[in-house]
Amino acid sequence: MTFQMRTVVVKQIPATLNAKQERLFFLELKNSLNVDRPCIVLDCSKVSHMDEAVVHLLLCCLEEAMKRNGDVRLAGIPAATGAILRHTGVDRLFEVFDTNADAVNSFRRNPIGATSRSTASAA
Repeated sequence: MTFQMRTVVVKQIPATLNAKQERLFFLELKNSLNVDRPCIVLDCSKVSHMDEAVVHLLLCCLEEAMKRNGDVRLAGIPAATGAILRHTGVDRLFEVFDTNADAVNSFRRNPIGATSRSTASAA
């Protein structure tokens, strides 16, 4: 069996986000989603305040990726920002990693739609 290495796109979420920046970021991201099963890592390391606009952007990115059978992973979330994600329940929708490299490697280890060995042997 041969596995094709898929491209993982890493995008930096801006430190501050107004409505115009949100639209521009999302339009740029949509250009990266023109593939089957997109793999997106959103680097949140510069996000100092997780407000409604940032949460909305994260959810929109996830929705667009899922429409194409892809996934979005989050990386570098500061502690205070992570607390807000947990409080709102949004953290349950994403896999969250400490670094971009960990998030990128997670796509390589466990391809979307693949069955892990432990699950396959238990069936």
